Amino acid sequence: SGSEDEARPSTAAAAAAAQKREERLRKFRELHMKRNEARKLNHQEVVEEDKRLKLPANWEAKKARLEWELKVEEKKKECAARGEDYERVKLLEISAEDAERWERRKKRKNPDLGFSDYAAAQLRKYQRLTRQIKPDLEQYEKLKEQYGEALYPTSDSLLHGTHVPSKEGVDRMVADLEKQIEKREKYSRRRPYNDDADIDYINERNAKFNKKAERFYGKYTAEIKQNLERGTAV
Repeated sequence: SGSEDEARPSTAAAAAAAQKREERLRKFRELHMKRNEARKLNHQEVVEEDKRLKLPANWEAKKARLEWELKVEEKKKECAARGEDYERVKLLEISAEDAERWERRKKRKNPDLGFSDYAAAQLRKYQRLTRQIKPDLEQYEKLKEQYGEALYPTSDSLLHGTHVPSKEGVDRMVADLEKQIEKREKYSRRRPYNDDADIDYINERNAKFNKKAERFYGKYTAEIKQNLERGTAV
Protein backbone atom coordinates (compact mmCIF):
# COMPACT_ATOMS: atom_id res chain seq x y z
CA SER A 1 0.00 0.00 0.00
CA GLY A 2 2.93 2.29 0.68
CA SER A 3 4.25 1.81 -2.84
CA GLU A 4 0.78 2.56 -4.26
CA ASP A 5 0.62 5.85 -2.34
CA GLU A 6 3.99 6.83 -3.68
CA ALA A 7 2.98 5.94 -7.28
CA ARG A 8 -0.18 8.12 -7.23
CA PRO A 9 1.63 11.50 -6.88
CA SER A 10 4.12 10.55 -9.59
CA THR A 11 1.23 9.58 -11.94
CA ALA A 12 -0.58 12.87 -11.23
CA ALA A 13 2.63 14.83 -11.85
CA ALA A 14 3.19 13.00 -15.13
CA ALA A 15 -0.38 13.75 -16.24
CA ALA A 16 0.02 17.44 -15.32
CA ALA A 17 3.31 17.57 -17.19
CA ALA A 18 1.72 15.93 -20.26
CA GLN A 19 -1.21 18.36 -20.12
CA LYS A 20 1.17 21.31 -19.81
CA ARG A 21 3.22 19.98 -22.73
CA GLU A 22 0.05 19.56 -24.84
CA GLU A 23 -0.98 23.13 -24.00
CA ARG A 24 2.42 24.43 -25.09
CA LEU A 25 2.25 22.43 -28.33
CA ARG A 26 -1.22 23.85 -29.03
CA LYS A 27 0.03 27.41 -28.51
CA PHE A 28 3.04 26.66 -30.69
CA ARG A 29 0.77 25.39 -33.48
CA GLU A 30 -1.42 28.51 -33.17
CA LEU A 31 1.65 30.77 -33.39
CA HIS A 32 2.89 28.78 -36.37
CA MET A 33 -0.48 29.22 -38.15
CA LYS A 34 -0.54 32.94 -37.36
CA ARG A 35 3.00 33.31 -38.71
CA ASN A 36 2.04 31.57 -41.95
CA GLU A 37 -1.09 33.73 -42.25
CA ALA A 38 0.93 36.91 -41.66
CA ARG A 39 3.52 35.77 -44.22
CA LYS A 40 0.73 35.17 -46.77
CA LEU A 41 -0.85 38.57 -46.11
CA ASN A 42 2.54 40.29 -46.37
CA HIS A 43 3.17 38.56 -49.69
CA GLN A 44 -0.23 39.71 -50.99
CA GLU A 45 0.51 43.28 -49.90
CA VAL A 46 3.89 43.19 -51.63
CA VAL A 47 2.26 41.93 -54.84
CA GLU A 48 -0.47 44.59 -54.69
CA GLU A 49 2.07 47.33 -53.98
CA ASP A 50 4.18 46.18 -56.93
CA LYS A 51 1.08 46.34 -59.14
CA ARG A 52 0.29 49.85 -57.90
CA LEU A 53 3.84 51.03 -58.53
CA LYS A 54 3.69 49.73 -62.11
CA LEU A 55 0.44 51.60 -62.80
CA PRO A 56 0.48 55.18 -64.17
CA ALA A 57 0.67 58.00 -61.66
CA ASN A 58 -2.91 59.12 -62.35
CA TRP A 59 -4.42 55.63 -62.43
CA GLU A 60 -6.69 56.21 -59.43
CA ALA A 61 -8.12 59.35 -61.01
CA LYS A 62 -8.62 57.53 -64.33
CA LYS A 63 -10.30 54.61 -62.56
CA ALA A 64 -12.66 56.95 -60.71
CA ARG A 65 -13.39 58.76 -63.98
CA LEU A 66 -14.20 55.49 -65.79
CA GLU A 67 -16.48 54.35 -62.97
CA TRP A 68 -18.27 57.71 -63.08
CA GLU A 69 -18.68 57.45 -66.87
CA LEU A 70 -20.16 53.95 -66.51
CA LYS A 71 -22.66 55.25 -63.97
CA VAL A 72 -23.57 58.11 -66.30
CA GLU A 73 -24.12 55.69 -69.20
CA GLU A 74 -26.35 53.48 -67.02
CA LYS A 75 -28.31 56.56 -65.91
CA LYS A 76 -28.75 57.66 -69.55
CA LYS A 77 -30.07 54.21 -70.50
CA GLU A 78 -32.52 54.26 -67.59
CA CYS A 79 -33.77 57.73 -68.59
CA ALA A 80 -34.08 56.66 -72.24
CA ALA A 81 -36.08 53.59 -71.20
CA ARG A 82 -38.47 55.80 -69.20
CA GLY A 83 -38.66 58.37 -72.01
CA GLU A 84 -37.06 61.15 -69.90
CA ASP A 85 -34.43 63.71 -70.79
CA TYR A 86 -31.18 62.84 -69.02
CA GLU A 87 -29.92 66.45 -68.90
CA ARG A 88 -33.13 67.58 -67.25
CA VAL A 89 -33.06 64.74 -64.72
CA LYS A 90 -29.41 65.49 -63.94
CA LEU A 91 -30.12 69.18 -63.32
CA LEU A 92 -33.02 68.29 -61.03
CA GLU A 93 -30.72 66.13 -58.89
CA ILE A 94 -27.98 68.78 -58.53
CA SER A 95 -28.22 71.03 -55.48
CA ALA A 96 -27.47 74.74 -55.57
CA GLU A 97 -24.35 74.26 -53.43
CA ASP A 98 -22.93 71.62 -55.80
CA ALA A 99 -23.66 73.78 -58.86
CA GLU A 100 -21.92 76.78 -57.28
CA ARG A 101 -18.92 74.65 -56.27
CA TRP A 102 -18.60 73.21 -59.80
CA GLU A 103 -18.75 76.69 -61.32
CA ARG A 104 -15.93 77.87 -59.05
CA ARG A 105 -13.89 74.76 -59.92
CA LYS A 106 -14.49 75.33 -63.64
CA LYS A 107 -13.24 78.92 -63.37
CA ARG A 108 -10.11 77.79 -61.54
CA LYS A 109 -9.49 74.95 -64.01
CA ASN A 110 -8.95 77.18 -67.04
CA PRO A 111 -7.96 80.66 -65.81
CA ASP A 112 -7.23 83.27 -68.43
CA LEU A 113 -3.63 84.18 -67.65
CA GLY A 114 -3.39 86.58 -70.59
CA PHE A 115 -0.56 86.79 -73.06
CA SER A 116 2.88 85.89 -71.75
CA ASP A 117 4.76 84.82 -74.89
CA TYR A 118 4.04 83.36 -78.31
CA ALA A 119 4.89 79.81 -77.24
CA ALA A 120 2.33 79.92 -74.42
CA ALA A 121 -0.26 81.42 -76.77
CA GLN A 122 0.40 78.68 -79.31
CA LEU A 123 0.07 75.99 -76.62
CA ARG A 124 -3.24 77.41 -75.40
CA LYS A 125 -4.53 77.52 -78.97
CA TYR A 126 -3.46 73.91 -79.55
CA GLN A 127 -5.11 72.72 -76.33
CA ARG A 128 -8.32 74.56 -77.15
CA LEU A 129 -8.48 73.00 -80.63
CA THR A 130 -7.68 69.47 -79.44
CA ARG A 131 -10.42 69.66 -76.79
CA GLN A 132 -12.91 70.26 -79.58
CA ILE A 133 -11.90 67.08 -81.44
CA LYS A 134 -14.34 64.20 -81.00
CA PRO A 135 -12.78 60.94 -82.23
CA ASP A 136 -14.85 58.61 -84.40
CA LEU A 137 -14.44 55.32 -82.53
CA GLU A 138 -16.46 53.34 -85.08
CA GLN A 139 -14.18 54.44 -87.90
CA TYR A 140 -11.17 53.67 -85.73
CA GLU A 141 -12.39 50.11 -85.15
CA LYS A 142 -12.96 49.64 -88.89
CA LEU A 143 -9.44 50.87 -89.68
CA LYS A 144 -8.01 48.58 -87.01
CA GLU A 145 -9.77 45.59 -88.55
CA GLN A 146 -8.67 46.64 -92.03
CA TYR A 147 -4.99 47.37 -91.41
CA GLY A 148 -4.24 45.38 -88.25
CA GLU A 149 -0.73 46.01 -86.93
CA ALA A 150 0.00 48.32 -89.88
CA LEU A 151 -2.31 50.88 -88.29
CA TYR A 152 0.38 51.56 -85.67
CA PRO A 153 3.46 52.80 -87.57
CA THR A 154 7.01 52.13 -86.48
CA SER A 155 10.36 53.59 -87.47
CA ASP A 156 10.37 51.28 -90.52
CA SER A 157 6.91 52.30 -91.75
CA LEU A 158 6.50 54.30 -94.95
CA LEU A 159 3.81 56.89 -94.18
CA HIS A 160 4.14 59.39 -97.02
CA GLY A 161 1.27 59.07 -99.50
CA THR A 162 -0.35 56.10 -97.77
CA HIS A 163 -3.10 57.95 -95.90
CA VAL A 164 -6.10 59.33 -97.81
CA PRO A 165 -8.46 61.40 -95.64
CA SER A 166 -12.19 60.88 -95.98
CA LYS A 167 -14.44 63.50 -97.54
CA GLU A 168 -16.23 63.97 -94.20
CA GLY A 169 -12.90 64.62 -92.48
CA VAL A 170 -11.86 67.19 -95.10
CA ASP A 171 -15.22 68.95 -94.86
CA ARG A 172 -14.94 69.02 -91.08
CA MET A 173 -11.44 70.52 -91.29
CA VAL A 174 -12.57 73.18 -93.79
CA ALA A 175 -15.56 74.12 -91.63
CA ASP A 176 -13.31 74.44 -88.59
CA LEU A 177 -10.82 76.63 -90.47
CA GLU A 178 -13.60 78.88 -91.76
CA LYS A 179 -14.93 79.20 -88.22
CA GLN A 180 -11.46 80.21 -86.98
CA ILE A 181 -11.12 82.80 -89.75
CA GLU A 182 -14.55 84.23 -88.98
CA LYS A 183 -13.71 84.45 -85.27
CA ARG A 184 -10.33 86.04 -86.00
CA GLU A 185 -11.97 88.76 -88.09
CA LYS A 186 -14.06 89.80 -85.09
CA TYR A 187 -11.00 90.60 -82.99
CA SER A 188 -10.47 94.26 -82.25
CA ARG A 189 -7.59 95.82 -84.13
CA ARG A 190 -5.25 98.54 -83.00
CA ARG A 191 -6.80 101.91 -83.69
CA PRO A 192 -4.86 104.10 -86.16
CA TYR A 193 -3.18 107.20 -84.83
CA ASN A 194 -5.19 110.41 -85.29
CA ASP A 195 -2.96 113.37 -86.21
CA ASP A 196 -5.76 115.90 -85.62
CA ALA A 197 -6.45 114.79 -82.04
CA ASP A 198 -5.36 117.05 -79.18
CA ILE A 199 -2.08 116.06 -77.56
CA ASP A 200 -2.65 116.03 -73.81
CA TYR A 201 -0.10 113.41 -72.84
CA ILE A 202 3.67 113.11 -72.50
CA ASN A 203 4.09 109.39 -73.30
CA GLU A 204 2.11 106.28 -74.24
CA ARG A 205 1.40 105.33 -70.64
CA ASN A 206 0.11 108.80 -69.83
CA ALA A 207 -2.11 108.70 -72.95
CA LYS A 208 -3.74 105.45 -71.77
CA PHE A 209 -4.29 106.95 -68.32
CA ASN A 210 -5.91 110.05 -69.82
CA LYS A 211 -8.24 107.92 -71.94
CA LYS A 212 -9.36 105.98 -68.88
CA ALA A 213 -9.88 109.19 -66.91
CA GLU A 214 -11.87 110.68 -69.80
CA ARG A 215 -14.02 107.58 -70.06
CA PHE A 216 -14.98 107.60 -66.36
CA TYR A 217 -14.90 111.32 -65.46
CA GLY A 218 -15.21 113.10 -68.80
CA LYS A 219 -18.87 114.01 -68.43
CA TYR A 220 -18.18 115.61 -65.03
CA THR A 221 -15.15 117.65 -66.14
CA ALA A 222 -16.31 118.68 -69.63
CA GLU A 223 -17.41 122.17 -68.51
CA ILE A 224 -14.18 122.83 -66.58
CA LYS A 225 -12.13 121.75 -69.58
CA GLN A 226 -14.06 124.08 -71.91
CA ASN A 227 -13.60 127.03 -69.53
CA LEU A 228 -9.86 126.33 -69.36
CA GLU A 229 -9.63 126.26 -73.16
CA ARG A 230 -11.58 129.54 -73.48
CA GLY A 231 -9.66 131.16 -70.63
CA THR A 232 -12.80 131.92 -68.68
CA ALA A 233 -12.10 129.59 -65.79
CA VAL A 234 -12.30 131.23 -62.34
